[in-house]
Amino acid sequence: MPIESTDRSADAHPPISNEKLPMAALLALATAVFITSLTETLPAGVLPAMSGSLHVSESAAGQAVTVYAAGTALTAIPLTAATAGWRRKRLLLTAMAGFAAANTVTAVSSTYPLTLISRFVAGVAAGLAWALLAGYARRMAPAQLQGKAVAIAMAGIPIALSLGVPAGTFVGQALGWRVAFLIMTGLTLVLLGWITAIVPDHPGQRSQERPRMLRALATPGVAPVLFVTLVFVLAHTILYAYIATFLTHVDMGKSTDLVLLVFGIASLASIWFTGAHIDRRLRTLTISSVLLVGVAAAILGVLAHTSALVYLAALLWGLGWGGVPTLLQTAAADAGGAAADAAQAMLVTLWNAAMAAGGIIGGILLDTLGAVSFPWSVLLLLVPGLITVVGARVHGFPAKRPGAAA
Repeated sequence: MPIESTDRSADAHPPISNEKLPMAALLALATAVFITSLTETLPAGVLPAMSGSLHVSESAAGQAVTVYAAGTALTAIPLTAATAGWRRKRLLLTAMAGFAAANTVTAVSSTYPLTLISRFVAGVAAGLAWALLAGYARRMAPAQLQGKAVAIAMAGIPIALSLGVPAGTFVGQALGWRVAFLIMTGLTLVLLGWITAIVPDHPGQRSQERPRMLRALATPGVAPVLFVTLVFVLAHTILYAYIATFLTHVDMGKSTDLVLLVFGIASLASIWFTGAHIDRRLRTLTISSVLLVGVAAAILGVLAHTSALVYLAALLWGLGWGGVPTLLQTAAADAGGAAADAAQAMLVTLWNAAMAAGGIIGGILLDTLGAVSFPWSVLLLLVPGLITVVGARVHGFPAKRPGAAA
């Protein structure tokens, strides 16, 4: 969350009513989250067509996802520091314009190197946007509704996973993968107009107010939130990235789309529930999320030979995971306080580093131990995550959020 300027002149945005949230503006942010999330994962749904068109193997084409995550992980922190003084609306418009340009180049590129460059640029734009969006949503809401505002903005993630990727895959198969990316460009152009017309502006930070990253890391509560982010996202990615492989291992490969649909619908339910209760129950919700994903992994590890239980595991997994981006970004902003911008940038970096590492580690596990190792790896990573959440009851994941309604 950007630091609130002490300047209360005309440059500052007028206070928002405590009665309601600015839904049109928050939905614009949710659309930005949707576009960034779908841009990242869309290649997975059109991989065979991309590899054939670019004359590379599917594993090489799959690096379009890895390069995107690397672009985000490598640039989120320095770009956040470099643009800290920019007005928030200008910064958001710049990031989304970067997405429009990168997706357009990806769509028309006929060479593999140019495609990777455009994907890296998209990842850079993502790092800039993700470090900004949660804080932007919080600044639009009164203190007692900030968690709900972030939940609305973060709803774009499960929608992208449950609806966007299948829709993009269908378009890619019916009209070609390039058309799918051009549609993403069109959506982004519409969003740029929406942001310009509806989303309120806020000042950036003055130079003397900008915290340094190491100082933010030393702020009580920030390190536990970042550690939980690292292990939770790594655990989730190992299983999600190779879920089709795992389901094939248990003779359910043809049901991958249905399993992911159950996961996606449960994720939507989770983020709705999280938004309704996060302002008073962030700690409880975070612990519940870890436990739900852990139970899902245990079911997949022991009882995956039963189809009904696999669907149950997907349901629990979605219920546990859907609200996690909102929970962790809110926890990081709360813990960071005046250094919230820096905390968010570090969270975005670790999140994407964990996603990239999840793909690599999952591949190593598949080659050495087989698909059966995925659920147990999830459990192994979630144990220290759960211990950290439970232990950070004063700072990081407190029983009562600062500024939350009683």
